[in-house]
Amino acid sequence: MSSNFRAANSVTGDVDGTGVRVGVVCGRFNDHITNRLLEGADNALAVHGVAESDVTVVWVPGAYEVPMAAKALIENGHVDAVVCLGAVIRGETSHYDFVAGECARGIQDVQLATGVPVIFGVLTTENLEQALARSSEDDNKGEESVRTALEMVNLLRRLAAKG
Repeated sequence: MSSNFRAANSVTGDVDGTGVRVGVVCGRFNDHITNRLLEGADNALAVHGVAESDVTVVWVPGAYEVPMAAKALIENGHVDAVVCLGAVIRGETSHYDFVAGECARGIQDVQLATGVPVIFGVLTTENLEQALARSSEDDNKGEESVRTALEMVNLLRRLAAKG
């Protein structure tokens, strides 16, 4: 049996971006998709109060290189969170499996090693139509990834304050 039990000591985050420094790492490969993701991310950053001066956008060749740039942003003290954007669209070879899987693993590794939220906003789709749908105005994973990043930063800050 499941319930919506909430402990008296529940801790949640919110999406207030005031004073939050956000890095956005964006892959150039499939830029007809990644530019749309970046536009969604930019919109969400503005809506949620992240100052333009607190945003660093880094371009890398493709999704495979995203984790390295995310790690560099963190290690150099530039950010409180990193939003990783890219688009890996399945083709006729197994290249998709290697790139998508290693990108996801690398992003998770950076997040766990540094303790800084590193958000997986890399589309991994079967075809172009799916990628276009997930980078549209109605359903933009760039926007969603920014909200996730802000929520995680605020959650981690609250947990640290609780001691």
